[in-house]
Amino acid sequence: MECNNGAMSAARISLPSSRWFLLLSFVVFLTFGSCWNPRHCLAQSSTLRQKQNARPARAATDAYSLPPDLLRKAVALSRMRTILAFGGTAWSITVLLLVLVWRWPVHLRNWVERRTARRWLQGLLFLPPAILFLSLISLPLAIYSQHVELHYGLSVQSWRSWAADQGKGLLLSIAVFTPLLLLLFWIIRRAPKTWWLWFWLATLPVIVFGIFISPLWIDPLFNHFSPLQSTDPQLVTRLERLAQHAGLNIPPSRMFLMRASEKVTGFNAYVTGVGESKRIVVWDTTIQKLPQDEILFIAGHEIGHYVLNHIYKGLAFTALLLFVLLWLTRECLRWMLAKWGGFWGIRAEDDWATLAVLVLLATCISFLSSPIANSFSRWEEHQADIFGQEAIHGLVANPQQTAQQAFNALGRAYLAAPHPNPAVEFWLDSHPSIDQRAAFALRYDPWIPGKHPRYFTK
Repeated sequence: MECNNGAMSAARISLPSSRWFLLLSFVVFLTFGSCWNPRHCLAQSSTLRQKQNARPARAATDAYSLPPDLLRKAVALSRMRTILAFGGTAWSITVLLLVLVWRWPVHLRNWVERRTARRWLQGLLFLPPAILFLSLISLPLAIYSQHVELHYGLSVQSWRSWAADQGKGLLLSIAVFTPLLLLLFWIIRRAPKTWWLWFWLATLPVIVFGIFISPLWIDPLFNHFSPLQSTDPQLVTRLERLAQHAGLNIPPSRMFLMRASEKVTGFNAYVTGVGESKRIVVWDTTIQKLPQDEILFIAGHEIGHYVLNHIYKGLAFTALLLFVLLWLTRECLRWMLAKWGGFWGIRAEDDWATLAVLVLLATCISFLSSPIANSFSRWEEHQADIFGQEAIHGLVANPQQTAQQAFNALGRAYLAAPHPNPAVEFWLDSHPSIDQRAAFALRYDPWIPGKHPRYFTK
């Protein structure tokens, strides 16, 4: 269970949120220009919260609530996260526009072209420093976000450890994106009219391969894993029984404990990987803070993503969205280069300096397409909530209370504010709000006479 503003995340392929998708930039400023002033955002958020607090009490209030001290922190943290989300996009767009106006990509392109005439060598000289610079754009916001996490007690990671993780992430980005971008520019050069289609076809196996290798090669770079059997054999027995009850075969040898307490105070458990790399992972903080019944519900939720084929549905959704966005990228790129390419010093679509325009478009489209991706994700998360609650029926004494208590513990651990702003929730949140989920869990009982479970038989 991974928290996203206090919500479980699907153990599946992430929906497109990286910078390699696309659209126009000024729409963001026109749509959200009123929020670029942080003081205005804080005042606006305060007004919204006052309006929400003035509403009549809802059923969810009884299912999820916070004591006054935690509530104040949760509301303040929610405002800060909103400012960072919208303001971070504005910051990235502003810096990228300045980079293009100052022609930094063109200067780098000219430098590599003076060094060699070989196209692939030019790419190897141009792309790693370009990726490094693009990563540095978001570094100030990343540093401030870590400061916020430390201030609110959500992180205990030292700055040295945090910097090491950032460095690993940067090296991984260079290793992954350098060959991908070399391929992209090679395709653009060979098929200038249909490059978006060929690159789309090339990325699909890369995504699937990434899902398979992530738990084997990527995750261990950032966290320490050990066999859960050696730490909590009783929990392993219950998790194996839960998986079998749900129709999923995950043997004890593929159940692991992750040492999360070195970095965070929250808790999580998740299922990841595909085929032989599929595994259940439980954070050590989860075992420390939650009773086993609630851990079973969390694991049941994650198992639900697999049994309900959310990985494959997510892949299909991602492929379809990526298809549309790459086509749109090509159209927008042609228009932008025809209008401003001369001013920026960019010669053509296959110019190495075009990378900055692609990242600018990608930053905008990932933000503007967030409601689509997040709506799909919230739908899947609600299905997994239902599955998890049905899966623990007969394995715990009270599935409704167990699920509701798990959501309350999750909300307290991650300072999830009750009744979030609906507009912000619609735009940014990949999971339903904690109060909605807790209220649903408390009232959902398909085992009573006249009711029927959705995914299990009575």
